[in-house]
Amino acid sequence: MPIKTLRNRLLMLFLLMPAVLMAGGCTSEEESPASASASASATDPELQRLQAIAERVTIMRDDFGVAHVYAGTDADAAFGFLYAQAEDDFPRIERNYIWATGRLAEVEGESALYSDLRAKLYMTQDEARAAYAASPDWLQALCDAFADGLNYYLATHPQVQPQLLTRFEPWMPFYFFEGSIGGDIEAIGLPGIEAFYSQVGQRVDELPVASAPARMQTPRVAQRQPAPAPLSQTLFDEPSGSNGFAVTGAKSESGNAILLINPHTSFYFRGEYHVVSEEGLNAYGASTWGQFFIYQGFNESTGWMHTSTRADFIDEFVQDVVSENGQLMYRYGDELRPLEVMETTLRYRDGDTLRERRFPLYRTHQGPITHSMEGQWVATRINWNPVDALRQSYLRMKTSDYDGFREVMDIRTNSSNNTVFADAKGNIAYFHGNFMPRRDPQFDYSMPVDGSNPATDWQGVHEVEETVMRVNPPNDWLQNTNATPFTVAGADSPKPEDYPVYMAPDAENFRGLQAVSLLEATPPLTIDSMIALAYDSYLQGFAQLIPGLVSAWEANAAEWPQLEQAIDVLRDWDLRVSADSVPMSLAHFYGMNAAQRIDTPTDMSRMEQINWLGTDSPEDERLGVFSETLLELEGAFGSWATPWGEINRYQRLTGDIDHQYDDEAPSLPVGMASSRWGALASYGARAYPGTDRIYGTSGNSFVAVVEFGERVRAKSLLAGGQSSDPESPHFDDQALRYINREFKDVAYYREDVKKRAVRTYHPGE
Repeated sequence: MPIKTLRNRLLMLFLLMPAVLMAGGCTSEEESPASASASASATDPELQRLQAIAERVTIMRDDFGVAHVYAGTDADAAFGFLYAQAEDDFPRIERNYIWATGRLAEVEGESALYSDLRAKLYMTQDEARAAYAASPDWLQALCDAFADGLNYYLATHPQVQPQLLTRFEPWMPFYFFEGSIGGDIEAIGLPGIEAFYSQVGQRVDELPVASAPARMQTPRVAQRQPAPAPLSQTLFDEPSGSNGFAVTGAKSESGNAILLINPHTSFYFRGEYHVVSEEGLNAYGASTWGQFFIYQGFNESTGWMHTSTRADFIDEFVQDVVSENGQLMYRYGDELRPLEVMETTLRYRDGDTLRERRFPLYRTHQGPITHSMEGQWVATRINWNPVDALRQSYLRMKTSDYDGFREVMDIRTNSSNNTVFADAKGNIAYFHGNFMPRRDPQFDYSMPVDGSNPATDWQGVHEVEETVMRVNPPNDWLQNTNATPFTVAGADSPKPEDYPVYMAPDAENFRGLQAVSLLEATPPLTIDSMIALAYDSYLQGFAQLIPGLVSAWEANAAEWPQLEQAIDVLRDWDLRVSADSVPMSLAHFYGMNAAQRIDTPTDMSRMEQINWLGTDSPEDERLGVFSETLLELEGAFGSWATPWGEINRYQRLTGDIDHQYDDEAPSLPVGMASSRWGALASYGARAYPGTDRIYGTSGNSFVAVVEFGERVRAKSLLAGGQSSDPESPHFDDQALRYINREFKDVAYYREDVKKRAVRTYHPGE
């Protein structure tokens, strides 16, 4: 039987099969299992429509499994893009949308209810549908293609068993619209939501009755709670972030601009793709699973890299909520406004049973109520403009130069990230954030403010040219490592006195110090020398931490003779990480233990905290912690003189989202270090239950270096491989390359893709 005929018969069988038999979940929060079964049935015209789209799409898989998707229209390219993503890692796509749409508790149980409630506080399903309806036709077409591509994948892969989502809908992308690893909504703590909404009835009963006339409260700044996390926790948690470097042609051997794309994310958070249409789309780079745009990448003439920003663009407004004739009201200036009140029903899994809980949703014009402080309700306002955010995320892929990219930046919805940019005309640029509310500088917006005072309210959004940015600095380079923008171009950086404090409260970090020192001193760069620079092994953090330990021993050597050999090893260290380095093992575990065991002020940046441990902590405590560290290493590995690569490992045994680690199973030595110590090439690793070795889970994931010119050239690398299937040759075919820093050449032009194509097919074949 011909393959296409067999495929069509299988597809027909699948589409006529009730979805509820295929997987144990409903298709939307309103549908019962019976209606889900009915809606999942498809007619012949639906099958024919999906097949017709598939026939218009061509996917070429190259020798590393990267999908190069070609189609006539952007929408058809999006169809193929999502289909290819599902081939590579459908579970992560599904998990992203289960979380984003507020249905995680249906999989994980009652503990996830408040994550789901947070999603509903900012957008209900009806509002997501309305956002889709309000979108321009071209964006609706992309959202339709998103749903069609994933549904067609499920239809042609009946062996795939979704956890919950048996059908994807075109309104779903409006919940998940930016692509960053830490979206704005995740900055809103779940403990506060749980504490408030688990006792909603009691809180309403305690509200005061409205007084007349309403009056504006005295301007004030509230005190934020809770207190900062202990140093031990902030240092134990792996820093998140990324690196972006750009140089003009004056700083490159070829005379062309070069861009480093170096996100630090959890491993396998994004895949590597190339999407091409006859409508001007030709973008290559990293895409977050389940999104129809390249988040960090390049086209033939522009490239963009996002780093997590620390700019202050989220605000908390303390509300004066009262009851008036049984209606909830909140004060705003001289008036009482009705509080918006809705209800939502959330499901949660309890064993094999789905149970329900109903919650109210409270909102003011300043945002939903997310928690309370000292008995007062607090609304948290974030950038929530899904239509424009999707527009901006997609349109930047089709820009042809700085002017076009700058026009897309004027949409101003890329809030949680900075952007490092380069183009084929030799321009480079840096944007510190993009969405920045305009505020009254008399208030401290790092703390909650009085929402009843109109003076604290947002007064629109700053124009891009009013935000912290830099274009074509005289030094011919730019860098950002999630640190202050006031060193982004060395001496040619923006000046802090020119901007409101809330625009850039970011502190410096060790990666930033190292990036500036390297870029200032390096000769003209090539792709390969940019890679070498991005992987420079010097660790600025230990330049402060280790001399303080050595000096403490030298002042107290008679009391700690057992430390002499290990101290000598550290004294002679060049502060560079490698797999065969013993001092790296000593320094890492000493630093981690010191952070957890020495009482340290908490109101410091990470860099200040490490500096304090190195010079200001008590000497006897430093030496005591180091002594304990040696004993721990001996107990775990037989000797404190254990090379770093014996401890610091890469392991990928399964494609599970929640990976398990095993000291007895195969793993690879890694000569990289955590960015907490200033490692430019970040490798965040820790021990797991039952392990002594530490295993990498985050840091360098997708990395690319791009050189523009008459033809764009690029090299890239992906942690592990493109596929989450252990049976795929692309499950771990880049693991050794990742460890050895052996980048692959990117196949960008179609003639090059054809030469390296291992498989060419239409979706469904």
